[in-house]
Amino acid sequence: MFFYCFLLLFGLSGAVAGGWLALNIRGSATAYEAYSARNAELRAHAAGRLEVPPNVWTTKVARAMGTIVGLSGALLTLACVALILEGTT
Repeated sequence: MFFYCFLLLFGLSGAVAGGWLALNIRGSATAYEAYSARNAELRAHAAGRLEVPPNVWTTKVARAMGTIVGLSGALLTLACVALILEGTT
């Protein structure tokens, strides 16, 4: 039973975090894109390259990844709730 509760909390955290990013609540995907671009720029400067690196992590990619994580977390949550209500040990 403890394992199911652990997986339930794990799934809920994934669903909330993924949903937060997928729905771009308070500009989270946009802020994550800016954070990623800044980190890529800092890594390029640290390596001695002066050109601006391409930004691969766009808002669209961040929202797609958030959707995948959110749906996976929701699926894990629903599976754990079903197992707990079924009463398996």
